[in-house]
Amino acid sequence: MSCRILLAAIVSLLSLSCCLAAELKLEDTPGGVAVKIDGQPFAEYLTKSGSKSIVWPIYGPTGKLMTRSWPMDDKVASEKDRDHIHQRSLWFTHGDVNGIDFWSEGKGRIEHREFVKKSGGDEAVIVTKNDWVSPEGKKILEDERTFTFGGDKDARWIDVELVLKATEGPVVFGDTKEGSFGVRVPSSVRVETLKGGKIVNSDGKQNLAAWGKPAAWVDYHGPIDDETLGIAILNHPSSFRYPTHWHVRTYGLFAANPFGLSDFTNGKEQGEYTLPAGETLHLRYRVLLHKGDEREGRVAEAFSAYAQ
Repeated sequence: MSCRILLAAIVSLLSLSCCLAAELKLEDTPGGVAVKIDGQPFAEYLTKSGSKSIVWPIYGPTGKLMTRSWPMDDKVASEKDRDHIHQRSLWFTHGDVNGIDFWSEGKGRIEHREFVKKSGGDEAVIVTKNDWVSPEGKKILEDERTFTFGGDKDARWIDVELVLKATEGPVVFGDTKEGSFGVRVPSSVRVETLKGGKIVNSDGKQNLAAWGKPAAWVDYHGPIDDETLGIAILNHPSSFRYPTHWHVRTYGLFAANPFGLSDFTNGKEQGEYTLPAGETLHLRYRVLLHKGDEREGRVAEAFSAYAQ
């Protein structure tokens, strides 16, 4: 083999090794399943927190906690917020399902039934089945949730696919802003803390102007310890009622809500939706955890790749 060919082979191998995907592993925990990336904590799927399953904690690409820890942990020194106990890290519910409030605590509840799949590798996949149950114990519908965890040196992401099925008869998703796929950002990141937190959507609307507007994605970034980090939620074009409307607040709530159109449009549009018996409804999102603001985090480019 000539020196030139040998050198090319070495360069090729080095390039390949630099591009190898991170290794993700799953570990069973007393509360659910933990996700590790290259041996470091990434996230944990909790089968029950309050009245639903959630993902918490969630660590970003620099190892910092990226969502609010209260009420799951009240000992995090940087967390000062003690409002909206139902806003738990990352979750999915809705405030009016056949007239039942699943958004707040102590009313309707979402019960974990089983893990369908748990696998690691270049990405980690967790699939669950869940039952939506009334305060009286009556099943209203069921869902299947697929969480796919991935990452590299600059970002981490969680792809979430939600399939809602009307197994017990028609299901009416009511028109309310209290929903649906939500994240609560840390205290230091929220706009109202006045430390540099900022909301930006795919159309360039910022902070209060982004509330209730339809957009392909929304980014919420700000200071965590000594660096700027951000969380973006991307709405896949195949998702129900894309581009979704956003219940995103300067106090730290960050939620995609395809049903609350009356609140978001001052009554110009109606968002109530009836899922016929036996039918399914599909929602798809990517939660992107990145360094810097939406530009440094290349959120627009990430959406383009995700959409394809």
